[in-house]
Amino acid sequence: MTVTISQSDLDNTNVKAFLRLIRYCEHRREDDGVYYVVYGGGRFTDTKEHPNIRVYDKSDIKKKNPHTPAGAYQITYGTWSGAKKRGVVSDFTPAQQDKLAVWIIASEGALDDVEAGNLDEAYKKLKGQWSSLPGASQSHISAVDAKARFDRYVTECAKK
Repeated sequence: MTVTISQSDLDNTNVKAFLRLIRYCEHRREDDGVYYVVYGGGRFTDTKEHPNIRVYDKSDIKKKNPHTPAGAYQITYGTWSGAKKRGVVSDFTPAQQDKLAVWIIASEGALDDVEAGNLDEAYKKLKGQWSSLPGASQSHISAVDAKARFDRYVTECAKK
């Protein structure tokens, strides 16, 4: 299945607000520094490519299960590499991370829900991608609190 996103999808106020919500859920921070964070809290600076830094959980003594999530949306190297091969992204700059996150949202069939503000439906479709969203396995925010945050982000994005 070929998924395409348009500039109007990227410019949609609800999409911008939802991206901010994902970033907050993933990092519990609202600053742009999250674009340069790797799984486990390390940082990277080179955005020409995904950093592909392998991090192991403390319990993985034999180092058999590396994790490569990085950036604002904690995107794995495999996801980024596959999207790059398809021409979705060219690098790992913040703008390309945003574009990739929207492409992932569209790939999971949740873009219409996000654009319409149907958050509960979007969470159901995306919790496999972002385990920090409400209702997902590592969520730290209720759907009510996430909705309030999303509404604030919509207001802020609409002003820009």
